[in-house]
Amino acid sequence: MTQTADPSRPQPATLNDVARLAGVSIATASKALNGRSQVRAETRQRVIEAAERLSFRPNQLARGLLAGRTGTVGLLTSDLEGRFSIPILMGAEDAFGAGEVAVFLCDARGDSIREQHHVRALLGRRVDGLIVVGSRTDPRPSLGRELAVPVVYAYAPSDDPADLSIVPDNVDAGRMAVGHLLACGRTRIAHITGDPGYLAARERAEGARAALADAGLCLVGEPRFGAWSEGWGRASTALLLDQQPDVDAVLCGSDQIARGVMDVLRERGLRVPEDVSVMGFDNWQVLTSGSRPHLTSVDMNLEQVGRAAAQALFGAIGGATRSGVEALPCRVVIRGSTAPLS
Repeated sequence: MTQTADPSRPQPATLNDVARLAGVSIATASKALNGRSQVRAETRQRVIEAAERLSFRPNQLARGLLAGRTGTVGLLTSDLEGRFSIPILMGAEDAFGAGEVAVFLCDARGDSIREQHHVRALLGRRVDGLIVVGSRTDPRPSLGRELAVPVVYAYAPSDDPADLSIVPDNVDAGRMAVGHLLACGRTRIAHITGDPGYLAARERAEGARAALADAGLCLVGEPRFGAWSEGWGRASTALLLDQQPDVDAVLCGSDQIARGVMDVLRERGLRVPEDVSVMGFDNWQVLTSGSRPHLTSVDMNLEQVGRAAAQALFGAIGGATRSGVEALPCRVVIRGSTAPLS
């Protein structure tokens, strides 16, 4: 049975239609629409006007194949449900969208075998490049130098210095956080943070100590490492107040820890921020806006990390390759938990 075209449905314009309307050859029309320098300006303008009149949309796949590219990239993550990977992926997709690039998103779920399977599948689809998004800021194994496409690592840096990695600057974030507390008039600052096995926890503590040293001060006691949880925040704060009752600020390694800290301060009859300022990390809105008072926190600018990674990949696809680890600045989001002393 033969199907006939529906005469009532307009057929999409072809390059041949554009060439005929502009009075040029198909080859000239193609060169004009692809920005080739061999076409005179008036001819190019005539072709562009013809394409607009016909609402001509070039076949993106065909154009990509002619240029040796497919207009697709792969985004490979190890933690699609994670608190940190999703903003990075959103930022990257925003940047890709601006360039009309299709994105293949794959979740390796922290499994290296699954990750290699996804890499092979993405390369089989002829992607132009890859962004690899980690679930924590600790260095991760490189995918290797033999891949046929450029790769940019985001959040978790590659362990190969020849690769390009875009990460948040956790050391400077610790400095910024203490700088804000010092600006609020606080001088007896304690630090309660998470698992010391996480590079982020160690780097934030490093930055906090450095900022206090620059001001001629030191932390109240040693950094208190533990779990990334409200429970740890409560337990460590109770011990801190028993040992150092004159503390006037607590810098917390995460917003979850900060919520636990504020619970115990309230139970002990201490006012936030009048008696003790409290500050968190990660700027997780569900926690910062649910706190009483609202929680001051350091925002890691994760969407910007994703955008920067996508822009770097665009550059690498175009031949402008970079290497090393590039750390992007964070920012302090000030709310009611760190008002200056009256």
